[in-house]
Amino acid sequence: MSDDVKPSSPEKSSKDDRNSGSSSPSAAEKSGRTGGGAGRKAKFIEGSILKHVVTMTAAGSVGLLAVFLVDFANLFYISLLGQTELAAAIGYASTIMFFNTSASVGLMIAGSAIVARALGAGDKELARRRASSALAAVILAMVIIVACVFPFIGTVLELIGARGETHTVAVGFLQIVVPSLPFLGIAMMLGGLLRASGDAKRSMYVTLSGGLASAILDPIFIFGFDLGVTGAAIASVLARIVMIMVGLHSVVRVHGLLGKVTPATIWEDWKPLFGIAVPAVLTNVATPVGNAYVTYAIAPFGDDAVAGWAIVGRMIPLSYTALFAISGSVGPIFGQNLGAGLTDRVRETLRESMKFILAYSLFVWAILFVAQDWIVLMFGASGETANFVRYFCTWIAGSGIFMGFLFVANAAFNNLGYPTYSTAFNWGKATLGTIPPVMLGAYWFGAEGALAGQAIGAIVFGVAAVVTCFRVINKAHKPEPGDKDEPPLARPALSPFSSGKGNM
Repeated sequence: MSDDVKPSSPEKSSKDDRNSGSSSPSAAEKSGRTGGGAGRKAKFIEGSILKHVVTMTAAGSVGLLAVFLVDFANLFYISLLGQTELAAAIGYASTIMFFNTSASVGLMIAGSAIVARALGAGDKELARRRASSALAAVILAMVIIVACVFPFIGTVLELIGARGETHTVAVGFLQIVVPSLPFLGIAMMLGGLLRASGDAKRSMYVTLSGGLASAILDPIFIFGFDLGVTGAAIASVLARIVMIMVGLHSVVRVHGLLGKVTPATIWEDWKPLFGIAVPAVLTNVATPVGNAYVTYAIAPFGDDAVAGWAIVGRMIPLSYTALFAISGSVGPIFGQNLGAGLTDRVRETLRESMKFILAYSLFVWAILFVAQDWIVLMFGASGETANFVRYFCTWIAGSGIFMGFLFVANAAFNNLGYPTYSTAFNWGKATLGTIPPVMLGAYWFGAEGALAGQAIGAIVFGVAAVVTCFRVINKAHKPEPGDKDEPPLARPALSPFSSGKGNM
């Protein structure tokens, strides 16, 4: 970091970002910048970057692992009822819920990014205001989604193949769960705000509380009250309410991170928020689209190949939980250092994240390679199914390294003011990086070739994403003539949605 980066510069940037050309900030706002409101300093602008990356990702991984395990347990409980159509109904419902949840994830990423930037700049009052505006945005967005989706639940289920009793059960499940989407959005946003504050532990508690509530309530409502799938839906809604209660306690009572807003300030905050949220939502939808094509390409090789792909599909999220967590976990580290104008630490965050991804992925690959026979035995796989699983564990699992590179680049782009880059790379991987190589791989080498084709796409786009990310950071850091006293990251070149020179 150059010596000419002074604490006053990020404050100027935050003030301009908050109110371009407006009157002087209030005494409360000044206090928020200098003292952080409650006297807390932005956590990630000092100390070991690698430690921050590991701590945040580990906490995020625990929370995600809880979600994956609870989803597995939920389906397991339903399967114990002995009716295949009930488990199928949960599968169809989950497909629809995934796309709906993408909006919550995108808004959470955006809310976390703009709050982390304000905290990094030392402006606690702006952070409080933006946190409240982000919650208002996610509530409004989820209510609109519910209004659009609810009347067409039955039709959408028919379009994806649900029929007969399975269709009826899935409709009943979604009619209970879909109206609770605003609860899910609020809970996810609260967790994101805690990560923006650097509180990995309490953010993890939000997710864990939902997982624990589901683990307790699912068997009670499914078996104890003999409600079956309806009981699973009710338990899901109650678990989301528990998550909100835990999140609100931490955000309001511990961090004091919600402030007063007006329609004018909400609108002002929504400009940068939705500038990140819209491409982030599109980014999240890309992955299931790519996976759907891989399924389509494998299907002609028979049920055994599809069964092998299904097993791999269960192994990936559980094995690479940290990679799925890293995008949301390191975003606040990028954001706070961006807000503080600490370019070198922004670049270091990307480097240290890549080191973590490399070490973690190689470790997981080694475990999968050694344990492949046990995995085959656990799932009762044989023939082509077993070969497919072994092929993944031996040759393909290592491509998780490049999947992780893409994820961390996405986090950097979202926080550096280039969210459309995340969208472009993810959709590029889901289309150009999936369809041609998977098609050719399947044609030349069968089902395993399709898997190899997807891995090749991940390698190409993962490398391209991190190279581009370094170029973006270096471009922002390059001094401009007559601009020696201005922090490079405060320039509008880094943030397309800035409202004027010096804005962040």
